[in-house]
Formats: sequence, C-alpha cells, structure tokens
Amino acid sequence: MTAPDAAPHARDHLPVLLPQALRALALKPGDVVVDCTLGLGGHSAAFLPRIHPGGRLIGLDLDPANIAKATERLRWVGGKFDLFHSNFAGLPGVLAQAGVEGGRADAILADIGVASTQIDDPARGFSYRRPGPLDMRMDPTRGRPASALVNTMSESELAAAFLELGDETDAPRIARLIVERRTASPITTTQNLMAIICEARDFTLARAARAKLHPAARTFQALRILVNRELANLDRLLTILPDVLKPGGVAAIITFHSGEDRRVKNAFRDGLRAGIYSEETRDPIIADETEQRTNPRSRSAKLRWARLT
Repeated sequence: MTAPDAAPHARDHLPVLLPQALRALALKPGDVVVDCTLGLGGHSAAFLPRIHPGGRLIGLDLDPANIAKATERLRWVGGKFDLFHSNFAGLPGVLAQAGVEGGRADAILADIGVASTQIDDPARGFSYRRPGPLDMRMDPTRGRPASALVNTMSESELAAAFLELGDETDAPRIARLIVERRTASPITTTQNLMAIICEARDFTLARAARAKLHPAARTFQALRILVNRELANLDRLLTILPDVLKPGGVAAIITFHSGEDRRVKNAFRDGLRAGIYSEETRDPIIADETEQRTNPRSRSAKLRWARLT
C-alpha cells in the first residue's frame, strides 16, 4: 500500500494526536474500525494499512466536501472503506446500512471539532479572521446558520451559551452589545460579529489581531457548538458506544473543549464502575511539545479511551 503521507491532502492536513490514537485503538489486520469524524481522512489514512488484509473502515462526516476529499485520499492509500454522509449520533443505522456483522466494530474514533478546511474556507463562516457569511454549519445542506441564532436568541440565552459552550467570562457584555446592534441592522457576517465582540471586550481590531488568543475565539467556538448541536450529538454517541462496540473493543474520543472532555470523562468513568468498560484512561492524553509546535490546534486536544468489557 502507498504510505499515507504520500496521499493527496496529506501534507496540508495534520490529524491531531494520531500516534496516541493508534496506541489506544491497537488496530490489527481484519478489524472493523469506525472514524466518526472523517474530515480529510488523516486518521483513517493511518488506520487502513493497519487493518489490512481483511479489515474494513467505516467513515462518517457531516460535510459532503470532506467526504469527497477523503475519498480521494483513501483510494490512494488503498484498502476497504465505506464513507457515509451522516452524523455520528446515527452510528447504529450507518453500521446496519453498511452490513457490518452484528452492527459492532472493533474500534471507534471520534475527533470532536471542526476540520481545518472548514475554518480556512471563508464561505463557511467559521473563522473570525476571515470575512464571510456567518454560517458555521458543518453540514451546509441542513439546519440554521449562526446568523439566524445571533439575530433571534434572547440576551440571556446568548450569554448562557457563550459562557457554557465557550467559557467566555465576558459573555453578558457580548450578548448585550449583540442585541443592541442587531436592532439597528442584522448581524450577517463574521466581520460584523467579530467587531462587536472586540468592542464589548475593549479590544481594538489591531490589538485583537496581535493577541495570543483572539478575543472572539471563545464566542465563535460557542456558536459553532450551538449551531451543530455538538454536545447533544456527543451525549448520544457516548450513550450508544456500548451497543456498537464488540466485546474488548476500544472507543477513543478527542475533545477540544472542557465541556466535551467532562462528558467523556464522566461517561467512561461511570461505565467502568458499572462494569460496562473493563478499563479507561485515568487522565486525558495530550499532545507532546513537538506536536503542539507543529500543529497549534493540538494544544487544546485531549484524548480519552475506554475498552468494552
């Protein structure tokens, strides 16, 4: 098989915590492995050679554009794979549709977050650094864009979301200014929202651009999580994992937000106590200094895994 780093898109996409995920999943020839968050196929490209011969990869993604790019990459790598335009909350149905025996996999990975290609595309509206429509939908074919929420949610609802989903301590001031400004004109672009957040937090645009953590980062993160119902979908995945893993199978989940990590930690810990899981990570696995330097996105990443009894 061709080495994964020779495949298309390999050089411009760095999968987070890849060596750590591979150690946790311990893939072997013949395994059925699920990549719940396919993205550009970075993790999956490393999975395929390890499950060959006889293995099978099932990949899911909400973004049709990601599936098209990942398909090209995985064909280059080689091996048996099937990709689905689906939310991982519907994993049991995907496994049934794919004809996976017993509807159970040997290993499951979920990298909870937004793909770098989505952030880098101004038309998707994920980035406070790039002007574009305020959208943020991972699946652009369904759901309400971020602009709809920003312009209709109450001040208290916005403040609560920014605090809970983004750990934004200035949430009340940001929410108040959003409501004030939208009465004069709807907030429809990333630049509109970014400027309002900077003003609420007493940042000039020049100072914001130089900041180590951009003042709009946490609010944009909170909106993205809200738009895509990421916490509800994660809760659903954690609930169904015991039903879609084979006995002895491993689930590994990579998170980028304290609320996500807390959910995974509690689910795995409670499952261990109940005898559902035979072992789990006591502490989160994080990127080493080298990975954090080469891939800044990895700095907030935490990986936890659990093995089904």
